[in-house]
Amino acid sequence: MDLGLRGRTAIVCAASKGLGRACAEALAAEGVGLVLNARSAGPLEKAAAEIAQTHNVSVVPVAGDIADAEVRAAILAAAPAPDILVNNAGGPSPGKLKSFTAEDWAKALEGNLRAPAAMMAAVLEGMAARGFGRVINITSSVVRHPIDVQGLSAAARAGLHGLVSTLVREHVGRNVTINNILPGPFATDRLISNFTFQAKQKGITPDEALAARRAELPAKRFGEPLEVGRLCAYLCSAHAGYISGQSIGIDGGAHPQIL
Repeated sequence: MDLGLRGRTAIVCAASKGLGRACAEALAAEGVGLVLNARSAGPLEKAAAEIAQTHNVSVVPVAGDIADAEVRAAILAAAPAPDILVNNAGGPSPGKLKSFTAEDWAKALEGNLRAPAAMMAAVLEGMAARGFGRVINITSSVVRHPIDVQGLSAAARAGLHGLVSTLVREHVGRNVTINNILPGPFATDRLISNFTFQAKQKGITPDEALAARRAELPAKRFGEPLEVGRLCAYLCSAHAGYISGQSIGIDGGAHPQIL
């Protein structure tokens, strides 16, 4: 299927690896030019060069923390009229409520709520004026199915979902959609980090913790990042203009919903 995206421009955040990289790859495969962001310049520049060479599209890396207003300004300067925005950020560190410091809360809210909100505020009106826009927020299944050590992530990301619900009706009539993707357990560095934390709590190795979790999953495997990337690309497509305000789980049936 031709997704009707060739020649469009996308901003993709946290794009040097994992789910963000997968979204960038899937969009580039459809002929979308990219402005990519991640905190570390080296891995980001390497990813940008590889994607540009593989898919023959323009890829501009802008390194820095998306929570920094100056970094956001640099991203928007590189893509002043984006057609697509993929908000994505590394989640907060796991822990228990009593251990969270004021700094922990500030970092979680800046990275996972205020930064994506600021990016949406910067691009939505321009998208509407041009008659096309797609915003994808990569969040987490913890929004619907909280994990006891992921309180910071659940709180910040649930706030983003609440904000999105207030924006959808204002923009969908001008062919601008906003959707959330809620990944479950995917084979990323983030998953390994989370299970390393849980393994220490349980007195087992990270490999044992990962194996136990894999065995519990209905699909008997962790998701592959490109599965999220392809879902992202479809939701950004010319064919998805009637899908907006949705929070779409992709977790191999790990958290079944009542239809």
